[in-house]
Amino acid sequence: MTKITSTKSETIKRLKRLMTKKGRQESGQFLVEGEHLVDEAIRAGRLVQLIMGESYTPKGSWRLDEMPVLELSDHVADLLSETEKTQGVFAVVKMAPVERKMKHVLVLDRIQDPGNLGTMIRTADAAGFDTVLLGKGTVDPFNAKVVRATQGSLFHVNVSSVDLLETLPELKSEGFHIYGTALAKATSYEQVDFSEKVALVIGNEAQGVHQDVLDLCDTRVHIPVLGDAESLNAAVAAGILMYRIALQ
Repeated sequence: MTKITSTKSETIKRLKRLMTKKGRQESGQFLVEGEHLVDEAIRAGRLVQLIMGESYTPKGSWRLDEMPVLELSDHVADLLSETEKTQGVFAVVKMAPVERKMKHVLVLDRIQDPGNLGTMIRTADAAGFDTVLLGKGTVDPFNAKVVRATQGSLFHVNVSSVDLLETLPELKSEGFHIYGTALAKATSYEQVDFSEKVALVIGNEAQGVHQDVLDLCDTRVHIPVLGDAESLNAAVAAGILMYRIALQ
């Protein structure tokens, strides 16, 4: 087991580059922090390297003799942490697609908040959605805040960045019905008979679905607001609609 004690190590510089979008894209890898996410990465077969602070006690179920392990002095491990109080365990993980046949697809148009995106991916997983497609302008799904908010669901569903203006027509040609969320000229979700192959489009938190994307949707749906709130949080709206589709 290799141990690093210097904050100026080239290995640490390489790992810190994974904390940037450019570094992640160039390497095809990202960094996860915390025992739960590391465990999910190991079980998904996506682990590249396990990284532990010297004070961390690894889970007994981890076969350390079968994986590359890097040990860091605690003050060096702190450099990799993006949480208020680190557990002292990290992993370098491969960006690899999850092989699942598409049937229920969540399509996200310019979602900006990392917490919202992570929550949507986690809810999609819970509701049985197999794919999450991210349109241009959506926050990086491998952003540390997004990864933490997914609670491991990032390893269970297909997550891909696409051009929605090209991908939505392709989905239609494959038999998907496209449902776009909107306030105007939309049907209440309770009155919609969702098809077997569904693509549900959720738009930007402030602006909703872009008109060019909305024009490609087959049906517009909305969730009635019964109180005095102006609107629902995007992640909450996505959750309500995904479970409606799943349970129908």
